[in-house]
Amino acid sequence: MNAQAAFMDTDFTQLLVNTVDSGEDANKRALTNTVLAPRFYTTDFDAMDKIDVSSVRQEWDIMMQEYEGDNNHDHFQRDEGFALEVKSLMEKLDENLKQEFYDFLIGSLTSEFSGCILYNEVRKNIDNPDIKKLMSFMARDESRHAGFLNQSLKDFNFGIDLGELKRTKKYTFFKPKFIFYATYLSEKIGYARYITIFRQLEKHPDKRFHPIFKWFERWCNDEYRHGESFALIMRADPKLLKGINIWWIRFFLLAVYATMYVRDHTRPALHNAMGLKATEYDFAVFRITSEISKQVFPILLDIDHPKFKEGLDQLTALSLKMNETNEKSGLFKYLKKGWLAAQAFVVFTKLYFIPVIKSELPQQVRLSPSW
Repeated sequence: MNAQAAFMDTDFTQLLVNTVDSGEDANKRALTNTVLAPRFYTTDFDAMDKIDVSSVRQEWDIMMQEYEGDNNHDHFQRDEGFALEVKSLMEKLDENLKQEFYDFLIGSLTSEFSGCILYNEVRKNIDNPDIKKLMSFMARDESRHAGFLNQSLKDFNFGIDLGELKRTKKYTFFKPKFIFYATYLSEKIGYARYITIFRQLEKHPDKRFHPIFKWFERWCNDEYRHGESFALIMRADPKLLKGINIWWIRFFLLAVYATMYVRDHTRPALHNAMGLKATEYDFAVFRITSEISKQVFPILLDIDHPKFKEGLDQLTALSLKMNETNEKSGLFKYLKKGWLAAQAFVVFTKLYFIPVIKSELPQQVRLSPSW
């Protein structure tokens, strides 16, 4: 993947606009490829096989012991009241909230299953004992997460055919370093999102409109540990955090933050139902993720820069305009889409060149999930 391809792939004007009214709709949604929809990835297995974690061996071995201990082995089980609670709560929700929640479940499932597939493929195609073992553990965790989410979709008769999804969804090739940057951030921001939602609903249980949110605290600790794994891999290879790679880190930080912001601001009903304001929630998640990422990234985005939020709002507005354009037809539709995409590219580029904050890497890599 080169720089031009990466920026072109980040089209923040693409939205998922169709409603989910059947299992067929849900499976089509899972197969959709846009910047706001999780993708499936493959990578260079030979390069993965050459990873050397000897310089972080002490922390690595402790982490492996935690994976082997598997403190969530009994967590992803539904109790007897789960389905009954779903039925009684969801019947009270308006259609907009239901659609946004379905989108949340499908997107989350696709993301978890994407990780499961990638980690399994790496495991099967390498001999490196350290990485092979790690990938087995992470694939195990992601499989549990995906299955748990799919069971919640089945409550609404929207279950995803995971075998068909694996066979037919488009795969994107990323070099290992891009997998490290993107997956580290995905896991850490996933932790920050889930723990922020859990803490909010812990304080306001009347806002918990679905029982799945009760599982988020222990669930997000899996995400956190996965991120720790990639942090150790990157710290074991210092060149990944220097030179031109600083610019790639900068790109992935911005792409992940911007994608989250745009997506969340197109789900107003979901956040309102939980008593969250999308902008405040997103910046709370950004702050947690930025604090965590000091363990491995030598730069942080200046999320308090006045142009940062302004640019994210512009990307959101362009996405909403694209949504309106998609409902039209004819040549004008394609010209308008091209113009909106060009504007999004310009806004993203301006955001990219906002000065960053330098951060000194700590001697100890791992952090405790204390939020």
